[in-house]
Amino acid sequence: MDLNTYDDNNCAECKKASKCFQFLIPDDLEFINSKKKQVTYLKGEQIFKQGAFAPYVLYVVEGLVKIFLQSGSIRQLNITLAKQGEFMAFTSVFDNDVYNYSAMALKDTTICMIDKSALRQLLLKNPDFALRITSRNCKNENRYLEIIKNISFKQMRGKLASTLLYLSDASPEENIYEYLTRQDIADFASITVESAVKFIKEFEKEGLLKLNGKEIEILERRKLMEIELRG
Repeated sequence: MDLNTYDDNNCAECKKASKCFQFLIPDDLEFINSKKKQVTYLKGEQIFKQGAFAPYVLYVVEGLVKIFLQSGSIRQLNITLAKQGEFMAFTSVFDNDVYNYSAMALKDTTICMIDKSALRQLLLKNPDFALRITSRNCKNENRYLEIIKNISFKQMRGKLASTLLYLSDASPEENIYEYLTRQDIADFASITVESAVKFIKEFEKEGLLKLNGKEIEILERRKLMEIELRG
């Protein structure tokens, strides 16, 4: 974490602020602005750790973050990616005193750390604001349900197909695989890295993918979706 990047950027003037905040009156914007800090994390730095005390809700101003669960000292399950405009640890506003997962910067990332008590106060005061900001975070439920299906019901080819489709859609404006290792991909699919490498090569031989170093380009999306659905 670069301590020199602490900033008091005004939420009302920030072009990268969530649209949810645009519906707050000036006084409320000034209030939330006084209750947040902006921090830049370098690539590879941990932003917060599963089980640690959670005083903040975090908003990604720019960058890319890997969110994952840890089981023991080795086992890791990647859950999702958070990019510009997305919140992390939003449930801590309500009843969680600790972070339910860990987060790591995949590239240099700027985060707004918002005091959760202050955000809760705004949510209670502004029903329209509460609806908008909560609806933005409900989409994560579909991702979590897909993870459960992957782990519980799908074979390894289906798990990997589902993961590749998700990752390719997660940040279509850039080459997401530039920031991911094969181990990262395996941890998203909940399979071993050996299996991930094996099936990626199989998909390439079948003409479903094109590989160029770390980059993975999906050529036959429909066929990959069929593999995903078959499990």
